[in-house]
Amino acid sequence: MADRFQNLATGMTGPATRHFAITPSDSVDIANKPRELYFNTSGTVVIVDEAGTALSYTVTAGQAIPFRGVRVNATGTTATVYGWD
Repeated sequence: MADRFQNLATGMTGPATRHFAITPSDSVDIANKPRELYFNTSGTVVIVDEAGTALSYTVTAGQAIPFRGVRVNATGTTATVYGWD
């Protein structure tokens, strides 16, 4: 399949080209920091930022948020989370 956009740089406003499951952990950071988080199921997600601040969000299935968290905590997270990169 031809890719008409292969010679263009991918920026933060362009579409993602990779996706991966994120396994929540209270101690292990996400191996490849995503550009956005996508939620496959509704529930709660606890996201940790670069400063170590953990905040809880209520999310719905199909929702995506443009946040580059460093970790998704297992404690308190009930949603299924994917990373888009």
